[in-house]
Amino acid sequence: MPELPEVEVVRRGLERWASGRTVAAAEVLHPRAVRRHTAGPLDFAARLAGARIGPARRRGKYLWLPVEDGSHAVLAHLGMSGQLLIQPPGTPDERHLRIRFTFQDADGGELRFVDQRTFGGLSLHPAAEDGLPDVIAHIARDPLDPAFDEPAFHAALRRRRTTIKRALLDQSLISGVGNIYADEALWRSRLHYDRPTATLTRTQTAELIGHVRDVMTAALAQGGTSFDSLYVNVNGESGYFERSLDAYGREDEPCRRCGTPMRRRAWMNRSSYFCPRCQRAPRPARAPSGARGTARQART
Repeated sequence: MPELPEVEVVRRGLERWASGRTVAAAEVLHPRAVRRHTAGPLDFAARLAGARIGPARRRGKYLWLPVEDGSHAVLAHLGMSGQLLIQPPGTPDERHLRIRFTFQDADGGELRFVDQRTFGGLSLHPAAEDGLPDVIAHIARDPLDPAFDEPAFHAALRRRRTTIKRALLDQSLISGVGNIYADEALWRSRLHYDRPTATLTRTQTAELIGHVRDVMTAALAQGGTSFDSLYVNVNGESGYFERSLDAYGREDEPCRRCGTPMRRRAWMNRSSYFCPRCQRAPRPARAPSGARGTARQART
């Protein structure tokens, strides 16, 4: 799944090539691609014809194109294989082309939504006063957002009975962080993925958020992380940050810090990569003395 850097790369491309253009027609070639638009494909196409597209926006992993009058926005779910491509006039259709936008300035090319696995899609939603589509109003700000509230994030961590990687992937706490960049930031912070959030000090939280920002900024500079041809930018180009990963995907390879072989553990239908020496597993919580006595009596 694309994470914040990959989505931001696409947003920047859309801002350059699609913002300010007026839609001549929207053509839905596969109804599943607009399944989240409950009024259906014909309504989706009719409401976008003649619409002028505003600057592309993003919160966390969520990307949208506002309609310039501010009333609605086209929300993009990229899923596992969704691509938003700007194609020159006359470019042959992609095999998995699902939606096509043509513009009144036809010489500028088409905007195409291509999705091999059809897990993603586009939908039109009312926008709040700040332009945020109403269906993602619950999504927290991301760590690259200037308005991200670090003290409030630390306080939320201390209140939660959860572990740090679960918290990093909770989009209602902090958005944009997925499995890859969580592993990278935790490795840089020397924190085990199962560390209870209630044990983090304010300094440790600040250091972790700093590493999240650093790894995402570095990934942005390299176009994001692409492990296959499914994630690309609007020009169809893959990112290459996977060459710089320190933790994710490096099972049995030496830790770049201490040389210990990296490990992989199954975690929530995913994998967690970590260094067993640099990122010590938390000790199991000790039972209260009364509980230990009761357990000894039960065994005798």
